[in-house]
Amino acid sequence: MAIEFLVSFISVFVVTVLLLRKLIPVLISKKIGQVTLEIGPRWHKSKDGTPTMGGIAFILSILIVMCGVSVYSFIKGTGERLIPLALTLGLAVINGLVGFIDDRCKLLKKKNEGLKAYQKFLLQTAATLIYLFAMNKTGYIDTSLHIPFTSFELELGWAYYIIAFIIITGMVNGVNLTDGVDGLASGVTFVVGAFFALYAFVFKFEALSLAAASTMGATLGFLVYNYNPARVFMGDTGSLFLGGLVTGCAFMINDPLVIVIAGIVYVIEAASVIIQVGVYKLTKKRVFRMAPIHHHYEKGGWGERKIFWIFSLVSLIGCALAWISL
Repeated sequence: MAIEFLVSFISVFVVTVLLLRKLIPVLISKKIGQVTLEIGPRWHKSKDGTPTMGGIAFILSILIVMCGVSVYSFIKGTGERLIPLALTLGLAVINGLVGFIDDRCKLLKKKNEGLKAYQKFLLQTAATLIYLFAMNKTGYIDTSLHIPFTSFELELGWAYYIIAFIIITGMVNGVNLTDGVDGLASGVTFVVGAFFALYAFVFKFEALSLAAASTMGATLGFLVYNYNPARVFMGDTGSLFLGGLVTGCAFMINDPLVIVIAGIVYVIEAASVIIQVGVYKLTKKRVFRMAPIHHHYEKGGWGERKIFWIFSLVSLIGCALAWISL
């Protein structure tokens, strides 16, 4: 298991770096560049034109490497163990396709405004329902919910799927919102991937170890080009894919609430937007200088590298709490 993990991690990392090396010049030549929102931080205007949709590279690298692992597993006669991994990758890929459509719309409009909110939500709803249906039919999901920090499990029946839907769509969009400064989504998600890797090794969960290796290899490989100053952005293509991947990891271990704790940064980012919008509509006042919350700290004078390291540390603390909650 350790060898398989290391081979997968290193392979995804190397293939991601190599693909990005080839992809970035193509993105530049095709003028597939970032367009900053008018209401966004004015200093982000310098990022206009930076290649985006770089998430395509790590999506392809994960699929290539995992296809190789699958072939090897079927030859060995152990292919069945990869069903949870295949379902999780399915959730990630479909969300990545939603992000791809969104990114394409932005490029066609030449604005940082892609799909309408309801359009994106409808597509994400379809992705989530397909995933939950497949998990149910293959027997890799049950309707009991582990309550964090206790040994208690609550049998919810059909209500479980409502909570699962909220967690999946909420966390996927939380990862998307976290992708707002150089390297942030990659750094935070690398830490979350490491948490699931630790879980996989302690509890001997091979499929999860491969998902974790893929997450860590992809995000670390992307950071080679995405750490400040970023030479490429992952776009919604990449961030929604990563959201589906890490959220699917929590469902692989039948403990969906663990991603809410391990992914505390995603939760904070999403909550900051909900609070900002809700309070402003009611009072015409802003709680934060700007939302998502990483922009609040940017406006307070934090540099992007400081935000990267502090938020990654917060992610590490969240993962430590998640481990205690098991």
